[in-house]
Amino acid sequence: MNVIFILVIAIVIIFLVGIRIIRPTQRGLIERLGKYNRFADAGFHWIIPVIEKMYTVNITEQMVDAEPQEIITNDNLNARVDAQVYFKVNPDEESVKNSQYNVYNYEWQIVNLARTTLRNIIGTLTLKSANSERGKINDELHSTLSVETKNWGIDIVRTELKEIDPPPDVQETMNKVVKAENEKIAAIDYATARETTADGEKRAQIKQAEGIKQAQILQAEGESEAIRLVNEAADKYFVGNAQLLRKLQALETALNENAKIVIPTGSELVNIIGEMAGVVPIAKKQKEE
Repeated sequence: MNVIFILVIAIVIIFLVGIRIIRPTQRGLIERLGKYNRFADAGFHWIIPVIEKMYTVNITEQMVDAEPQEIITNDNLNARVDAQVYFKVNPDEESVKNSQYNVYNYEWQIVNLARTTLRNIIGTLTLKSANSERGKINDELHSTLSVETKNWGIDIVRTELKEIDPPPDVQETMNKVVKAENEKIAAIDYATARETTADGEKRAQIKQAEGIKQAQILQAEGESEAIRLVNEAADKYFVGNAQLLRKLQALETALNENAKIVIPTGSELVNIIGEMAGVVPIAKKQKEE
């Protein structure tokens, strides 16, 4: 009885020891006596203790830092370069096996491969072009890593340059150049704004002059029309009396200026003024007498 009880306890302990739970973010490789035996998906698994062993692999996206390094650019400047690589192990059985059996410590291998690739790429570029062509460097780095890790069961998701820093003295010179360029652009923008303002003022003055000119033309046309109407009235009512009309206009101007004029008695001008004032003309009065 005791032997059976002990045997049952031993079986229970062995069963409990052999339980393995795989999370959805992992996959497992089960080896039996040092040889690959089967693949373990997410969920419950049981292995034979001592005889079998399970290795779990993370299949989520991961990031490794290529660590800062000094790289000599094509123009013989030391640039401090750092990059990050994002990758993940593909979840299928073959990829998980390759990540464990085709490469030793793939994270460490990716870091060293990224550092070497960066030296090869940036070494062919000048410091200025390296800073302006970050996208191109990222693409080349991603392409190279994807090819080199093809048999590792790994997918290189993306690569990102963290920094490309020149030496301090070069950085200071570059800052001065950038400052000078910004000041130049600001000066050009200010000059353009002033030129635009001047053009606006010039157009406004032209419009104003055109308005004055048009007003003067209209005034001249009005005066011309008034003269024409006066001439027409003179031709209609004072035919043959042009001199008399001129005298009457002179009299009107003098009266407007409150001037005193002596008019000879019996002149036609007195008769006209008398008719305008409602007085019987002198000539007519003498005739009636």
